[in-house]
Amino acid sequence: MRAFRFVTVDVFTDRRFGGNQLAVFPDARGLSDAEMQALAAEFNLSETTFVLPPAHPHNSARVRIFNRVAEMPFAGHPNVGTAFVLGREDEDNPRTYRFEEPAGLVEVALLRDDTGRVLGAEVAAPQPLRIGAELPVAIAAACASLPEDAIVTARHTPTLAADGGNHRLLTEVTPAGLTAAAPDLGAFRRAVAAHPDQTRGFLSLYLYCRDGTAVRTRMFSPLTGTWEDSATGSAATPLAGFLLNLDGGTEGSWDMTQGVEMGRPSLLLAGARRMPDGIRARVGGHCVPVLRGEAVL
Repeated sequence: MRAFRFVTVDVFTDRRFGGNQLAVFPDARGLSDAEMQALAAEFNLSETTFVLPPAHPHNSARVRIFNRVAEMPFAGHPNVGTAFVLGREDEDNPRTYRFEEPAGLVEVALLRDDTGRVLGAEVAAPQPLRIGAELPVAIAAACASLPEDAIVTARHTPTLAADGGNHRLLTEVTPAGLTAAAPDLGAFRRAVAAHPDQTRGFLSLYLYCRDGTAVRTRMFSPLTGTWEDSATGSAATPLAGFLLNLDGGTEGSWDMTQGVEMGRPSLLLAGARRMPDGIRARVGGHCVPVLRGEAVL
């Protein structure tokens, strides 16, 4: 029998049982692809990460991220939580990591208190913002079980965007709409079937309501088994970049609150800046350790 150590953490929160849950296998050497996927399905969290030696010695590690049904090229809270776990296990670790992932090299900086204790991390999206197709208001409304007048279109219609991870349908809604929203699995399936070229067989919905630099969000991705996500870093970064694009500034920052309706409040500190290759975004926050154990295979 083989035993593989794991740690679970709550990400984008400073209190246990808030934020977004993550399982991390700090040393996944010896696990097959099928075993990683099976373990991610067994944990039944939005994501589980597996840390492996890097292909290039100048990088920190190879990190593989699995949701319940598939491997992901990049995701936000798994990178933040993985860096936190590695940093907590060796407080003398450098302040930054370079993780090899399918989306590219991912840079993660540890957040420490005045004594040097690791509190969390900040991750930079591996690619510049890519703004994709617009989808009809009726699609977003149906997926969120909302009337069409709950979708705010004064600045944009529902728009697909990404910066290294899965694309998200960024949709501004009214405050009442944000509270009332609920995912409709059938509507998601119909949307993908009706717009195969734009969605590429996948759709997640990121709703937001903005009040200056304060943003309330909710994320639904039922096609991957995540009915609702309590904190989605890989949605917060394209949203930050998209908001900067709409505002027309050179840089900006936003405090994004997510997970309130789930009873797992999260705070994501997101920012974006215009760079020579486009708009690049980052997101950070605190983490809290929860469980330790072994998976025996």
